[in-house]
Amino acid sequence: MTTAEGFAPAKLNLTLHVTGQRPDGYHLLDSLVVFADVGDRLWYRPGPEMQLEVTGPFALGVPGDARNLVWRAAQACGWTGHIHLEKNLPHGAGIGGGSSDAAAVLRDLAGPVSAALDLGADVPVCLSGAPQRMQGIGEIVNVAPTVPRLDLVLVNPGDHVPTPRVFTALAQKVNAQMDDMPVFEDRAGFVEWLAAQRNDLQAPALSCAPQIATALQALEGADLVRMSGSGATCFGVFPDRQAAQAAAMRIAQAHPQWWVRACQSAGAARG
Repeated sequence: MTTAEGFAPAKLNLTLHVTGQRPDGYHLLDSLVVFADVGDRLWYRPGPEMQLEVTGPFALGVPGDARNLVWRAAQACGWTGHIHLEKNLPHGAGIGGGSSDAAAVLRDLAGPVSAALDLGADVPVCLSGAPQRMQGIGEIVNVAPTVPRLDLVLVNPGDHVPTPRVFTALAQKVNAQMDDMPVFEDRAGFVEWLAAQRNDLQAPALSCAPQIATALQALEGADLVRMSGSGATCFGVFPDRQAAQAAAMRIAQAHPQWWVRACQSAGAARG
């Protein structure tokens, strides 16, 4: 019986502006999202019953039943069989995790796009690996056509930061949206624009998990340092792959208990 393979990349919020809050409690966002070449892996083997096997360095605590978004995404596809999920990304880390896994299932099993938002606010943006601007509660997604490929280092100090707690700690719920995105002629122009943007959840996340500050400090020397999503993963933008790999090695040696990865983000497709 044929086994198909899938990949669920880490999702990075290079920016995350909180622009409002709806009466139902959902926050309105304006975020530039890219995807890295590190992530979870999935294998699919069709069969009469649904089964989910979870392995990998971050398998502990990940449910292997209908509580998992992978299971629910497969159900939305009308598919049954055995799915092997290899969890290589820390969960509760602000880099997609379960949302990227669910999007991979919808993509790999040709599921309905309409099911994405029902699975989670971050799932629609994860359906594509291209850089995208995500707005609203996650339902408004547009390709960011001139975002370049980036050399990055991802650092997670091991803190699990519950997203609802971070949003609760956010004092100002209505903030300015991202600046208009110009046509980026080169990487330097993009990084300059990016530095003028924000992650509005960084300060409240720091109040919940002070170790995030240590992770940000460890990335000093990068062209830009910021937290992704609601944390606790932080990223540094480096000039090239060699510089990113050297920085990752230095940080991993200094903090062997942290999750540290050098990686590249996918750039926009050029015509």
